[in-house]
Amino acid sequence: MIKLHHVQYGRSFRILWLIEEAGLEAKLGPLEIIEHQIGSREMRESGLPRVSPATRIPAIEIDGLEMAESGAILEYLVETHAPELGRDAGHTERAAYLQWIHYSETMASLIENLNLQMVFLRPPAKPSPIVVKLTVARLRAALQGMEARMREGDWLLPDGFSGADIMMGFNLFAAPYYVDLSEFPKLMAYKTRIEALPSHQRACAREGAQRFYDKDFYPVPEA
Repeated sequence: MIKLHHVQYGRSFRILWLIEEAGLEAKLGPLEIIEHQIGSREMRESGLPRVSPATRIPAIEIDGLEMAESGAILEYLVETHAPELGRDAGHTERAAYLQWIHYSETMASLIENLNLQMVFLRPPAKPSPIVVKLTVARLRAALQGMEARMREGDWLLPDGFSGADIMMGFNLFAAPYYVDLSEFPKLMAYKTRIEALPSHQRACAREGAQRFYDKDFYPVPEA
């Protein structure tokens, strides 16, 4: 059995999507999703701290193996059970594969910061307009850098769909809540291709309608 410690449409969605894309339930056994309430005492009082040193999602338990961190989990599962989604050492795309995987975390850390400021802070706390403005600008710059490097073709790497696309797909779900993607036509087309994948659709069906964001777009607050 695979146990996935999960928060709906958080970084753990990457692992849920990978499980669907690689057919890992057929290889490793049925998936048990342990859903946590982010920011709650439940996360600290559950079994999550034993699996995740920082008490964060995602974390997995598979046949005695315990791992946390979405990038590490994805790289491990790809290398051990879905090599068709990776790029081995010596592959001409290895460096680009690793760079996109870690670039996705550069972007996701900015999204996480905005989530903290704009979604988690509740009255009487208020988000800092200056911090939000700077973070949105950094997120936009990260998207601009990606847009400028998008190649002709469907996926990030010339040899086809990979784990790097799975890592990036989560970002393109969350980023539009803070940055208008209409200024990035290549990324919008890429996002559409991701959403058309049967494995992505199956993962979304397991998630259900998202319950995290209560607005379609979060503008920078006024000073």
